[in-house]
Amino acid sequence: MLVCGSSFAGLAIARELAGSGAKVMVLDRYELGERQTSACGMPTLWLDALDLGSSLRQSFDEIVMHTPFRTSRWVLPWSFSTFDYRELCALLWSQAGAGGSECAELEIATITGRDGFTVHTDRGELRAPLIVDALGWRRVLSNGGDGDGAPAHPIQPPNARLSRGLEVHPAGQGEQMQLWIDPRYIRSGYSWSFPARDEVRVGVGSFWPSHHVKEPTVRLAGDLNLPADGYQGNWIPHQLRPAIEDEVFFAGDSAGHCLPLTAEGIRTALYFGLACGRELRAVLDGRSTRAQALARYGAFSAAHERKYRWMLNAQRIVGRLTTTRAVTAMAFGLESRRVSDWIFRHYMDIAPPSFVAAGAERAPSRARRPAVTAAA
Repeated sequence: MLVCGSSFAGLAIARELAGSGAKVMVLDRYELGERQTSACGMPTLWLDALDLGSSLRQSFDEIVMHTPFRTSRWVLPWSFSTFDYRELCALLWSQAGAGGSECAELEIATITGRDGFTVHTDRGELRAPLIVDALGWRRVLSNGGDGDGAPAHPIQPPNARLSRGLEVHPAGQGEQMQLWIDPRYIRSGYSWSFPARDEVRVGVGSFWPSHHVKEPTVRLAGDLNLPADGYQGNWIPHQLRPAIEDEVFFAGDSAGHCLPLTAEGIRTALYFGLACGRELRAVLDGRSTRAQALARYGAFSAAHERKYRWMLNAQRIVGRLTTTRAVTAMAFGLESRRVSDWIFRHYMDIAPPSFVAAGAERAPSRARRPAVTAAA
C-alpha cells in the first residue's frame, strides 16, 4: 500500500501498520523530518501517550494572552509542550518498524497526481490497492479540489479556505508561552512566541489568506528583542474536508483536520492518522474490505463536523472582533479556573490522548495477506 506524506498523519498511519506483514511504502518529496512548517507544539499528554517524550523541548502550564487592553494568564488543566520535529519524526518512524524484517519503506519522490489506483511521481508511476493522501493542504491526490462538491479545481490560495502562517526560529530562551490577539500585528488572527529550550518560535497567523504575515512577524520578533532568523511557514486549512474520495483515504491537512481558530493541527493529524491506520490494518488483516474501511473512516472524520464548525464560527467571531474590547473581555473570562478548565477539557476531547491506547491491542500479523477487495 502507499502512504503519500511522511509527516505527522503519514507516520501515525505507518505506525499502526507495523508488523502487519504488508509492504507499506511511504512517499515524500523531503527526507524524514527535513521540513518543519509549524511551531511544533502539542499537549504533553499526547507526547506521553505515543512514547515520544524524548523529543520534548519545553513544557508550559499556562498561556499568557496579550490584547491591546490587557494581559491575561490562562492556567491549563494539562500542560502544552514544544518538541523537536526531526526527533519526533524519527521516533514515529522507529515505531513503524523501520529497520525490521517487516518494515515500512521510505522513498523520496514528488507526487504530482493520481489516476485511479495509479499515483504519478517525478520518478515514475506506482500502483497500490490502498492509497492515503497525507501530503498536506494541497490535497494532491484529489480530483475534486477541496471536496466542496464544486467541479474539480486546484486548491489555490488566497481564494481557498485557508489561513496562512509564518514563523522565525531565532536562538534564545524563554519561560512563557505567549499569544497576542492584537491588530497591531494582524487584523484577523493571532501571533505567538513558543520557547523550545534553545530557540524561540515566533510567528504570526492570519485567518484572512489575503493578508501578508512577513512584516508583522519580523516586527514581533523585534519587539521581543530577537532576530528574525530561520523562516518557515505554510498555508493552513481551516475547514473540514471529506476524508475519503474516489477510494482514497485523506488524513491531516489534506482532509482539513487542522483545528480552526487555534490552528492546532499536529494532535489532530496524529489522531486521524491513527484512526485511518486502524481501518487500513483491518483490511490488511482480512477483517474488513476496502469499501468498509473507507465508509468507517469517512464516517469517523465526518462525526467531528459539528465541533469543527463550532471552532470555525469562533474563529470568524474572534476575527471580526479583534479591534474591539470584546476579545479582551473573553480573554479575561478565561482567567477563571472553572471557565478555563471547562473550555480546555472540551477542547482536548476533540482529539483525546486516550484514543492512542484504544488501539493498543493490534490484530496479529499474518503470513499471507488476503486479497484486498472493494466490497464484502
